[in-house]
Amino acid sequence: MLKDSFKRPISYLRVSLTDRCNLRCVYCMPEEGVPLLHHDDILRYEEIVRIVRLAVEMGIHHVRLTGGEPLVRQDVVDLVAALSAIPGLDDLSMTTNGILLSRYAEALAQAGLKRVNVSMDTLKPERFKRITRMGTLDKVLAGREAALAAGLKPVKLNTVVVRGLNDDEVVDLARLTLQPDWHLRFIEVMPLGDGVHWAGDGMVSMREVREKIEAELGPLTPSRGTGAGIGPARYYRLPNAKGTLGFISPVTEHFCFSCNRLRLTSNGLILPCLLSNLAFDLRTPLRQGADDEMLREIFRQAVRSKPRQHHLAQQVPEAEAHILPMSCIGG
Repeated sequence: MLKDSFKRPISYLRVSLTDRCNLRCVYCMPEEGVPLLHHDDILRYEEIVRIVRLAVEMGIHHVRLTGGEPLVRQDVVDLVAALSAIPGLDDLSMTTNGILLSRYAEALAQAGLKRVNVSMDTLKPERFKRITRMGTLDKVLAGREAALAAGLKPVKLNTVVVRGLNDDEVVDLARLTLQPDWHLRFIEVMPLGDGVHWAGDGMVSMREVREKIEAELGPLTPSRGTGAGIGPARYYRLPNAKGTLGFISPVTEHFCFSCNRLRLTSNGLILPCLLSNLAFDLRTPLRQGADDEMLREIFRQAVRSKPRQHHLAQQVPEAEAHILPMSCIGG
């Protein structure tokens, strides 16, 4: 089992497949997008499979595919099939914006994907179009239905809450969980420096979101949540609710003490922490003919370098701002 220097077990790897995205969400990137990586800089599928196989042999048992938007990468179903065949990989999931999910859900499930998380920041079609700049809410909702029909359960909906943008909808969104198969997770927006293009008036704490929901819908009861293993969300249920509400508070109540993850960027860097400049290059030695043990040692270095916690609550000097855009890291 992999353990970092603070004795935290490391069992979860997030894998960014691409820095491309078919949306331009206002809190994530400018309308014209961000500079994209060269095609040759992106890890090839066979390279991703080799890296994941080694990671699983070292103790990783949960892999989540991210982007950019993972479903814009060609032949993604073939990659899912190859990864799901790796012995010892217990859970293979994906985070998607849902726009293409109705097209791929059934094939992804047949290839071995277990679950999907879908981004949905509003229930208002016109607001959805304004937030994403080029998306339609109907496609996301159709993707959710297709995922449920394909057995990719639970389907969790991720809502980034931004003051002045969508914070007035948290009660309406929470009310959805009174119905079966609706699982919502509210997330504090993270101030990541000049690489993020803000809209609205900034972060809303999860404490405020919870208080607003309870004031209108009744007390929340702690729940075990759904899905695989320990994660950053704290789960609750409304009175008589069929679904769950999760609250993820990376800024106001960080969960670093239980962080069990590494990140593999689309250009082949291992990141011990989302909010640190620490990065370990796997792509270069991989393409220079490194054997498996050399690659394992890079993994070990990344795990040993994992910091105790991030410092989001503090003002981060520009010199320490992350060197990669979130579309490359995968969130």
